[in-house]
Amino acid sequence: MSKFGELIAGSIPVLLDFYTDWNESSTAMHPVLRDVAAALGDKARVIKIDIDKNQELAEALRVKGLPTLMIYKSGEMVWRQSGEQDANTLIGLLQEYV
Repeated sequence: MSKFGELIAGSIPVLLDFYTDWNESSTAMHPVLRDVAAALGDKARVIKIDIDKNQELAEALRVKGLPTLMIYKSGEMVWRQSGEQDANTLIGLLQEYV
């Protein structure tokens, strides 16, 4: 979990996508997240976290529905939503914290 603290501690916003490969809604978000990362470049980070490989973190953050998306800025969670989102919505949200 200390690596998680390092991931979210920076001054640029970090979009976390909690997913699994067996969840259809999760896999549907992969191209959307690629578009978000491409649009924002180095102004934000997009990190995908497989909950099957990171169960302790998913439990600590109470991830129930998939996909669950969170935005962190300077170590603080500033936004959280479960379910699919479109690229424009996510880009707009991240730009608020750039």
